[in-house]
Amino acid sequence: MWLAPMHHALSKLDMVVSHLDLFPMPNFDDIEGHLSKQDVIWVSGGSVANLLTLWRLHGLDKILRAAWEAGVVLMGVSAGSICWHIGGTTDSFRLPLRPVTDALGFLPFSNSPHHDAEPERRPLIHELVARGPLPEGHATDNGAGLVYHGTDLHEAISENPDARAYEIR
Repeated sequence: MWLAPMHHALSKLDMVVSHLDLFPMPNFDDIEGHLSKQDVIWVSGGSVANLLTLWRLHGLDKILRAAWEAGVVLMGVSAGSICWHIGGTTDSFRLPLRPVTDALGFLPFSNSPHHDAEPERRPLIHELVARGPLPEGHATDNGAGLVYHGTDLHEAISENPDARAYEIR
C-alpha cells in the first residue's frame, strides 16, 4: 500500500528507485547483484522478527553485510533501524514489547525506536541494558535518526525540534 506513494515521492528527487520483494518470491534473480549496485538501501518498519527470519532464509544477512562493507548506505525506520544493530525492543510478537537480541549486528549497539511514542519502550530498553541481554546503545523519538560512519555514531538528526535521540547505558 505504501510502495507506490514512496516510488512517486522519491522519483521527484531525481532518483532511480527500485524495491526488493521476497514474498511471495524474490522479484530479482540476482539479489546480490541488484543490491550491490545501490547507493542506498532503505528498510521500512514492520516486524523486525519477520524481516530477520526472511532475510536469513534468503541469505540477505550476508548480502547486506557485503553491500555495507562495500560502502552502500544502509537506512531504516523502526524495524528497519533495529535490524542493523545487535537488537532492540520490538512489538513483532504483539504486546507486551519484547527484546530482539539477534539482529544483524553490523552496529554493535542496542536500538530502541519510538522512545517518545510508546511508553513501554523506555523502561524496557533500560532494563535490558542494565540486566545485560542487550548492550549499551541508543534510543530515538519518532522523527529522530542516528547517522553512523562505519560503527561510530557521527550525529543524531531530527525532522522536528522536539524529537530526540538518547544514549542508553
